[in-house]
Amino acid sequence: MNYSETLSYLFDRLPMFTRVGSSAFKKDLTNTLALCKALGEPQKQFKSIHIAGTNGKGSCSHMLASILQEAGYKTGLYTSPHLKDFRERIRINGKMIEEQTVVDFVSKHKALFEEIEPSFFEWTVALCFDTFAKQKIDIAIIETGLGGRLDSTNVIIPILSIITNIGWDHMDMLGDSLTKIAQEKAGIIKPKVPAVIGEYHNETYPVFKAVANENDSPLLLSNQWIEVNHFKSTLSQSVFDIHFEYGETWKNLSSDLTGLYQQKNIATVLCSVLQLQKQGFKINENDIRHGLFSVQKNSGLTGRWHILDQHPLIVCDTGHNVNGMEWVVKQIALQKFVQLHMVIGMVKDKEINKILALLPRDAAYYFCKADIPRGLDEKELQAQGIAFQLKGKTYPSVADAFMAARKAANKEDMIFIGGSTFVVAEVV
Repeated sequence: MNYSETLSYLFDRLPMFTRVGSSAFKKDLTNTLALCKALGEPQKQFKSIHIAGTNGKGSCSHMLASILQEAGYKTGLYTSPHLKDFRERIRINGKMIEEQTVVDFVSKHKALFEEIEPSFFEWTVALCFDTFAKQKIDIAIIETGLGGRLDSTNVIIPILSIITNIGWDHMDMLGDSLTKIAQEKAGIIKPKVPAVIGEYHNETYPVFKAVANENDSPLLLSNQWIEVNHFKSTLSQSVFDIHFEYGETWKNLSSDLTGLYQQKNIATVLCSVLQLQKQGFKINENDIRHGLFSVQKNSGLTGRWHILDQHPLIVCDTGHNVNGMEWVVKQIALQKFVQLHMVIGMVKDKEINKILALLPRDAAYYFCKADIPRGLDEKELQAQGIAFQLKGKTYPSVADAFMAARKAANKEDMIFIGGSTFVVAEVV
């Protein structure tokens, strides 16, 4: 099989959460452990950092990778889902793995897959670990797919665990309270391994504290170590100051990530860098400055408050749950425009009404359906939107909705595309 045939084989044969939802989620680590054993335990052959969280884990993963690359470390990065190319999930120093690597891995282990019957995510994790081990990377940044405790990535013993935040998402699989969701995410905390917490509140902090105590793991709250001050966002960059708990202040740092929500992620990332420095990693101020300034260039991150055009202003963002959309709406409100056009599509298993309740009522809406089985029918989305005074037409595809918005918009207007990662994937 060539590369496209290999992917078709995998898409057709292995259940894929991003396409079909919870039926593809395996609630134990049996398959991943079996795959790793057959491959010679590759996950034990490199150092790793494990990142979980409801929002921000992708941005944090890419920022850390960029900083570590600037410091000269051969850095593996595993994230999900992908937007355009499957290989976005597995990168080394920002470069996607070769198509032939995927083809050879599937060809060599096809019989193993058919025996174990892993999910799409499980075999992808196995491919990631096998590739990183063979490429002899210095450090891997591994983002969980869903949850933490039972996520396929949770077979690693990292040198650092990071939990960005806890919010409402995937309640059908992770639990119907923030406490239960936090318990699942906290499952990545390992014995005696430091754990950095990006955001917490009264419901989640006791969970993190208890799990850290059980594991004799140092618990580090990023807001007690790092302050991000004077954060200003333009269309091309964000500018901010950093104040460290030990007293030092760095002025005028900048990043190519411009979303307002990135100031939370930056604090989490820099608290994590402090821990890496304590463990012997040689990372200096210039590495941090250059790493934050070049996240997209170094790591390939896209889809986070991504500017597609300026006249009219066209922005897409992968925020797809209540917490993510709250930040998106705040940033939309700060933009200057005459009329707002919202190209919106969602998947069936989200808190749709809570998200719709956040959206601006004075915008023109273009309701659409992403090209995946989980996509919510555009007419059903429109019907739910009417209850929140969101008015607009329906379109059978993201491309059709985007084209209609571009046709209707004047140069002084703004077009936003989002509601789902899979909507954004069709326009970037």
